[in-house]
Amino acid sequence: MKLLTKKEKLEIHKLLLELYPHRRCALEYSTPFELLVASRLSAQCTDVRVNIVTEELFKKYRTPQDFASLTVEELEPMIRSCGLGNTKARDIIAASKKVIELGGIPDTMDGMLSIPGIGRKIANLLLGEIFEQPGVVIVDTHCIRLANRMGFVSEKDPKKIETELRKVIPANESLDFCHAIVFHGRQVCSARNPDCENCPLSGLCKKYL
Repeated sequence: MKLLTKKEKLEIHKLLLELYPHRRCALEYSTPFELLVASRLSAQCTDVRVNIVTEELFKKYRTPQDFASLTVEELEPMIRSCGLGNTKARDIIAASKKVIELGGIPDTMDGMLSIPGIGRKIANLLLGEIFEQPGVVIVDTHCIRLANRMGFVSEKDPKKIETELRKVIPANESLDFCHAIVFHGRQVCSARNPDCENCPLSGLCKKYL
């Protein structure tokens, strides 16, 4: 499949922002650390399920100190419905201890990646949402699927997709683009049954054309 030109990529980017003016992070949180926890829980789990779990979880545990005091055996039952409960519980407790050690959530990619359970996807989300840093690209399953399907990239490696999108998406709008592409992936361009016939982007999308 032929890739989009830079002009076409920017046109799709503009349309996505117009289509989803109320775009935002789908995970519900009230503190930066709550977003870190929710983000780790979201791996291979829907944001809807994570929000249900954290609504109760954050009533009792909110700070790194709260979570660091827990054992895996105590935390795992509370997050089990998000899947991978033992692994996520272990990572969240270890991350809590690391954040305490660091004196807070770091505002650099290297600092973020030093936290157990935090990869580039979560790091970019936190850097964009918490620290409002420009140029973040959150490569989740929606981004991988749509970027390939529409013709932004022909690549499955998340870091390479991040690099390619960063080349073309305006840095000051990259977080908005990432949130918009998630909304579009959920509402229109689903994995199994994309609604190409009614998609406002069909005139540019390489899959449809």
